[in-house]
Amino acid sequence: MIIKLNNLNYIYNSGNPFEKKALDNVNLEIKEGDFIGLIGHTGSGKSTMVQHLNGLMKPTTGQIIVDGIDITQKDANLKEVRQKVGLVFQYPEHQLFEETIYKDIAFGPKNLGLSDEEIHIRVKNSMELVGLDFEYLKDRSPFELSGGQKRRVAIAGVIAMKPKVLVLDEPTAGLDPRGRDEILGEIQKLYEKEGITIVLVSHSMEDVAKLVNRIVVMHRGRVAMDDETREVFKRAEELEKLGLGVPQITRFMKHFKEKGNDIRDDILTVEEAKEEILSYLRRRKNA
Repeated sequence: MIIKLNNLNYIYNSGNPFEKKALDNVNLEIKEGDFIGLIGHTGSGKSTMVQHLNGLMKPTTGQIIVDGIDITQKDANLKEVRQKVGLVFQYPEHQLFEETIYKDIAFGPKNLGLSDEEIHIRVKNSMELVGLDFEYLKDRSPFELSGGQKRRVAIAGVIAMKPKVLVLDEPTAGLDPRGRDEILGEIQKLYEKEGITIVLVSHSMEDVAKLVNRIVVMHRGRVAMDDETREVFKRAEELEKLGLGVPQITRFMKHFKEKGNDIRDDILTVEEAKEEILSYLRRRKNA
Protein backbone atom coordinates (compact mmCIF):
# COMPACT_ATOMS: atom_id res chain seq x y z
CA MET A 1 0.00 0.00 0.00
CA ILE A 2 1.65 3.24 -1.10
CA ILE A 3 -1.04 5.71 0.08
CA LYS A 4 -3.76 5.19 2.65
CA LEU A 5 -6.46 7.67 3.69
CA ASN A 6 -8.23 6.95 6.96
CA ASN A 7 -11.45 8.79 7.89
CA LEU A 8 -10.31 11.91 6.04
CA ASN A 9 -12.36 15.07 6.57
CA TYR A 10 -11.74 18.57 5.30
CA ILE A 11 -13.83 21.67 6.01
CA TYR A 12 -13.35 24.97 4.18
CA ASN A 13 -13.91 28.12 6.26
CA SER A 14 -14.39 26.08 9.39
CA GLY A 15 -16.30 27.85 12.13
CA ASN A 16 -17.81 30.66 10.03
CA PRO A 17 -21.07 31.07 8.08
CA PHE A 18 -19.39 29.99 4.81
CA GLU A 19 -18.30 26.64 6.24
CA LYS A 20 -18.36 23.83 3.67
CA LYS A 21 -17.44 20.17 4.13
CA ALA A 22 -15.37 19.24 1.06
CA LEU A 23 -14.27 15.77 2.21
CA ASP A 24 -16.53 13.60 4.33
CA ASN A 25 -14.99 10.55 6.03
CA VAL A 26 -12.96 9.41 3.01
CA ASN A 27 -11.27 6.02 3.26
CA LEU A 28 -9.10 5.00 0.33
CA GLU A 29 -6.11 2.77 -0.40
CA ILE A 30 -3.84 3.33 -3.40
CA LYS A 31 -1.70 0.34 -4.27
CA GLU A 32 1.66 0.44 -6.00
CA GLY A 33 1.14 0.06 -9.76
CA ASP A 34 -2.45 1.33 -9.72
CA PHE A 35 -3.66 3.57 -12.55
CA ILE A 36 -6.67 5.24 -10.95
CA GLY A 37 -9.21 7.47 -12.63
CA LEU A 38 -10.66 9.91 -10.10
CA ILE A 39 -13.99 11.19 -11.38
CA GLY A 40 -16.91 13.15 -10.00
CA HIS A 41 -19.16 16.11 -10.64
CA THR A 42 -17.72 19.62 -10.17
CA GLY A 43 -17.49 20.26 -6.41
CA SER A 44 -17.38 16.56 -5.52
CA GLY A 45 -14.05 16.89 -3.68
CA LYS A 46 -11.62 15.50 -6.29
CA SER A 47 -9.13 18.37 -6.38
CA THR A 48 -9.32 18.88 -2.61
CA MET A 49 -8.50 15.22 -2.07
CA VAL A 50 -5.51 15.07 -4.40
CA GLN A 51 -3.97 18.12 -2.74
CA HIS A 52 -3.96 16.12 0.50
CA LEU A 53 -1.91 13.32 -1.07
CA ASN A 54 1.41 15.16 -0.78
CA GLY A 55 0.63 17.43 2.15
CA LEU A 56 -0.28 20.61 0.25
CA MET A 57 -3.46 20.62 2.31
CA LYS A 58 -3.81 19.31 5.84
CA PRO A 59 -7.02 17.47 6.80
CA THR A 60 -9.39 18.88 9.38
CA THR A 61 -9.42 15.37 10.87
CA GLY A 62 -8.20 11.99 9.72
CA GLN A 63 -4.94 10.32 8.75
CA ILE A 64 -2.88 10.12 5.55
CA ILE A 65 -0.04 7.62 5.25
CA VAL A 66 2.31 7.92 2.26
CA ASP A 67 4.83 5.11 1.81
CA GLY A 68 4.94 4.54 5.57
CA ILE A 69 5.01 8.23 6.55
CA ASP A 70 2.05 9.61 8.48
CA ILE A 71 1.95 13.05 6.90
CA THR A 72 -0.64 14.34 9.35
CA GLN A 73 1.94 14.27 12.15
CA LYS A 74 3.56 17.61 13.04
CA ASP A 75 7.09 16.26 12.51
CA ALA A 76 6.33 14.66 9.13
CA ASN A 77 9.03 15.29 6.50
CA LEU A 78 6.89 16.88 3.80
CA LYS A 79 9.90 17.43 1.51
CA GLU A 80 10.38 13.67 1.39
CA VAL A 81 6.65 13.13 0.86
CA ARG A 82 6.61 15.54 -2.11
CA GLN A 83 9.45 13.61 -3.70
CA LYS A 84 7.34 10.48 -3.41
CA VAL A 85 4.08 12.05 -4.68
CA GLY A 86 4.38 14.37 -7.67
CA LEU A 87 1.34 16.59 -8.26
CA VAL A 88 0.65 18.18 -11.65
CA PHE A 89 -2.03 20.88 -11.39
CA GLN A 90 -4.42 22.01 -14.09
CA TYR A 91 -2.62 24.28 -16.58
CA PRO A 92 0.84 23.42 -15.17
CA GLU A 93 2.48 25.36 -18.02
CA HIS A 94 1.54 28.54 -16.11
CA GLN A 95 4.19 27.51 -13.58
CA LEU A 96 7.04 27.46 -16.13
CA PHE A 97 9.47 30.26 -15.40
CA GLU A 98 13.05 29.43 -16.43
CA GLU A 99 14.71 30.72 -19.60
CA THR A 100 15.33 27.25 -21.04
CA ILE A 101 13.50 23.95 -20.96
CA TYR A 102 16.55 22.26 -19.44
CA LYS A 103 16.70 24.71 -16.52
CA ASP A 104 12.97 24.45 -15.88
CA ILE A 105 13.01 20.65 -15.65
CA ALA A 106 16.27 20.71 -13.65
CA PHE A 107 14.84 23.08 -11.01
CA GLY A 108 13.37 20.35 -8.77
CA PRO A 109 16.31 17.91 -8.92
CA LYS A 110 18.72 20.81 -8.29
CA ASN A 111 16.84 21.67 -5.08
CA LEU A 112 17.37 18.07 -3.96
CA GLY A 113 21.11 18.78 -3.94
CA LEU A 114 21.90 16.25 -6.65
CA SER A 115 25.13 16.31 -8.66
CA ASP A 116 25.21 18.01 -12.07
CA GLU A 117 25.66 14.59 -13.68
CA GLU A 118 22.59 13.13 -11.96
CA ILE A 119 20.54 16.24 -12.81
CA HIS A 120 21.55 15.92 -16.47
CA ILE A 121 20.52 12.26 -16.54
CA ARG A 122 17.16 13.03 -14.92
CA VAL A 123 16.37 15.93 -17.27
CA LYS A 124 17.28 13.88 -20.35
CA ASN A 125 15.31 10.82 -19.20
CA SER A 126 12.21 12.76 -18.19
CA MET A 127 12.14 14.64 -21.50
CA GLU A 128 12.38 11.37 -23.40
CA LEU A 129 9.62 9.82 -21.25
CA VAL A 130 7.18 12.58 -22.25
CA GLY A 131 8.20 12.52 -25.92
CA LEU A 132 10.37 15.67 -26.05
CA ASP A 133 13.57 15.60 -28.14
CA PHE A 134 16.35 16.38 -25.65
CA GLU A 135 19.03 17.68 -28.03
CA TYR A 136 16.62 19.72 -30.12
CA LEU A 137 14.65 21.32 -27.30
CA LYS A 138 16.83 21.50 -24.17
CA ASP A 139 18.19 25.01 -24.85
CA ARG A 140 14.97 26.50 -26.20
CA SER A 141 12.63 28.70 -24.19
CA PRO A 142 9.55 26.83 -22.95
CA PHE A 143 7.47 29.81 -24.03
CA GLU A 144 8.21 29.11 -27.72
CA LEU A 145 6.37 25.78 -27.54
CA SER A 146 2.79 24.77 -28.27
CA GLY A 147 0.34 24.33 -25.41
CA GLY A 148 0.70 20.56 -25.46
CA GLN A 149 4.51 20.74 -25.49
CA LYS A 150 4.56 23.23 -22.61
CA ARG A 151 2.41 20.86 -20.60
CA ARG A 152 4.80 18.00 -21.33
CA VAL A 153 7.69 20.16 -20.08
CA ALA A 154 5.76 20.78 -16.85
CA ILE A 155 5.05 17.06 -16.43
CA ALA A 156 8.72 16.26 -17.16
CA GLY A 157 9.70 18.61 -14.34
CA VAL A 158 7.65 16.52 -11.90
CA ILE A 159 8.88 13.19 -13.33
CA ALA A 160 12.49 14.38 -12.92
CA MET A 161 11.91 14.23 -9.16
CA LYS A 162 11.34 10.46 -9.60
CA PRO A 163 8.09 10.25 -7.64
CA LYS A 164 6.54 6.89 -6.76
CA VAL A 165 3.08 8.35 -7.43
CA LEU A 166 2.14 10.83 -10.15
CA VAL A 167 -1.10 12.77 -9.61
CA LEU A 168 -2.49 14.55 -12.68
CA ASP A 169 -5.37 16.99 -12.17
CA GLU A 170 -7.18 17.39 -15.52
CA PRO A 171 -3.95 17.15 -17.59
CA THR A 172 -5.72 17.77 -20.92
CA ALA A 173 -7.76 20.81 -19.84
CA GLY A 174 -7.81 23.53 -22.51
CA LEU A 175 -5.85 21.58 -25.13
CA ASP A 176 -6.95 21.03 -28.72
CA PRO A 177 -7.74 17.43 -29.79
CA ARG A 178 -4.21 16.81 -31.05
CA GLY A 179 -2.66 18.12 -27.84
CA ARG A 180 -5.07 15.99 -25.78
CA ASP A 181 -4.15 12.84 -27.68
CA GLU A 182 -0.42 13.58 -27.35
CA ILE A 183 -0.60 14.12 -23.58
CA LEU A 184 -2.75 11.04 -22.97
CA GLY A 185 -0.48 8.94 -25.15
CA GLU A 186 2.60 10.04 -23.22
CA ILE A 187 0.87 9.36 -19.88
CA GLN A 188 0.00 5.85 -21.04
CA LYS A 189 3.59 5.22 -22.22
CA LEU A 190 4.92 6.52 -18.91
CA TYR A 191 2.75 4.07 -17.00
CA GLU A 192 3.72 1.15 -19.24
CA LYS A 193 7.48 1.93 -19.30
CA GLU A 194 8.03 3.03 -15.71
CA GLY A 195 5.25 1.22 -13.86
CA ILE A 196 4.69 4.41 -11.88
CA THR A 197 1.48 4.65 -9.84
CA ILE A 198 -0.83 7.24 -11.44
CA VAL A 199 -3.92 9.06 -10.21
CA LEU A 200 -5.70 10.81 -13.08
CA VAL A 201 -8.42 13.38 -12.30
CA SER A 202 -10.65 13.79 -15.34
CA HIS A 203 -14.10 14.85 -16.51
CA SER A 204 -13.75 12.78 -19.69
CA MET A 205 -15.26 9.32 -19.41
CA GLU A 206 -13.64 8.42 -22.75
CA ASP A 207 -10.15 9.28 -21.48
CA VAL A 208 -10.67 7.35 -18.25
CA ALA A 209 -12.05 4.30 -20.08
CA LYS A 210 -9.00 4.14 -22.37
CA LEU A 211 -6.34 4.50 -19.71
CA VAL A 212 -7.13 3.46 -16.16
CA ASN A 213 -7.56 0.07 -14.50
CA ARG A 214 -9.52 1.36 -11.51
CA ILE A 215 -12.05 4.15 -10.98
CA VAL A 216 -12.83 6.06 -7.80
CA VAL A 217 -16.05 8.08 -8.03
CA MET A 218 -16.43 11.06 -5.69
CA HIS A 219 -19.82 12.55 -4.77
CA ARG A 220 -20.42 15.28 -2.21
CA GLY A 221 -17.04 14.68 -0.60
CA ARG A 222 -17.47 10.92 -0.26
CA VAL A 223 -16.23 7.91 -2.18
CA ALA A 224 -19.38 6.72 -3.97
CA MET A 225 -17.75 3.91 -6.00
CA ASP A 226 -14.35 2.23 -6.10
CA ASP A 227 -13.87 -0.68 -8.49
CA GLU A 228 -12.26 -1.89 -11.71
CA THR A 229 -12.99 0.36 -14.70
CA ARG A 230 -15.32 -2.06 -16.49
CA GLU A 231 -17.29 -2.77 -13.32
CA VAL A 232 -17.87 0.92 -12.61
CA PHE A 233 -19.08 1.65 -16.13
CA LYS A 234 -21.56 -1.22 -15.89
CA ARG A 235 -23.38 0.93 -13.32
CA ALA A 236 -24.53 3.49 -15.89
CA GLU A 237 -27.80 4.39 -14.16
CA GLU A 238 -26.07 5.03 -10.83
CA LEU A 239 -23.43 7.18 -12.53
CA GLU A 240 -26.11 9.25 -14.25
CA LYS A 241 -27.80 9.88 -10.89
CA LEU A 242 -24.47 11.30 -9.70
CA GLY A 243 -24.34 13.68 -12.68
CA LEU A 244 -21.85 11.55 -14.57
CA GLY A 245 -22.16 9.11 -17.43
CA VAL A 246 -20.42 6.38 -19.40
CA PRO A 247 -18.31 6.63 -22.57
CA GLN A 248 -20.43 7.32 -25.66
CA ILE A 249 -19.37 4.03 -27.25
CA THR A 250 -20.48 2.13 -24.13
CA ARG A 251 -23.90 3.79 -24.31
CA PHE A 252 -24.16 2.99 -28.05
CA MET A 253 -23.33 -0.70 -27.49
CA LYS A 254 -25.91 -0.96 -24.68
CA HIS A 255 -28.59 0.44 -27.01
CA PHE A 256 -27.44 -1.86 -29.80
CA LYS A 257 -27.83 -4.87 -27.49
CA GLU A 258 -31.27 -3.70 -26.33
CA LYS A 259 -32.43 -3.92 -29.96
CA GLY A 260 -31.93 -7.70 -29.81
CA ASN A 261 -28.31 -7.99 -30.95
CA ASP A 262 -26.30 -10.65 -29.12
CA ILE A 263 -23.24 -8.63 -28.12
CA ARG A 264 -21.32 -7.66 -24.99
CA ASP A 265 -22.52 -4.41 -23.48
CA ASP A 266 -19.50 -3.70 -21.27
CA ILE A 267 -17.45 -2.21 -24.13
CA LEU A 268 -15.23 0.75 -23.18
CA THR A 269 -13.43 1.86 -26.35
CA VAL A 270 -14.08 2.22 -30.07
CA GLU A 271 -11.42 -0.46 -30.71
CA GLU A 272 -13.28 -2.94 -28.48
CA ALA A 273 -16.57 -2.06 -30.17
CA LYS A 274 -15.11 -2.67 -33.62
CA GLU A 275 -13.84 -6.12 -32.61
CA GLU A 276 -17.13 -7.05 -30.93
CA ILE A 277 -19.30 -5.96 -33.88
CA LEU A 278 -17.08 -7.78 -36.40
CA SER A 279 -17.24 -10.92 -34.24
CA TYR A 280 -21.04 -10.57 -34.02
CA LEU A 281 -21.37 -10.20 -37.80
CA ARG A 282 -19.20 -13.28 -38.36
CA ARG A 283 -21.35 -15.28 -35.95
CA ARG A 284 -24.52 -14.22 -37.76
CA LYS A 285 -23.02 -15.08 -41.13
CA ASN A 286 -22.02 -18.58 -39.95
CA ALA A 287 -25.31 -19.24 -38.15
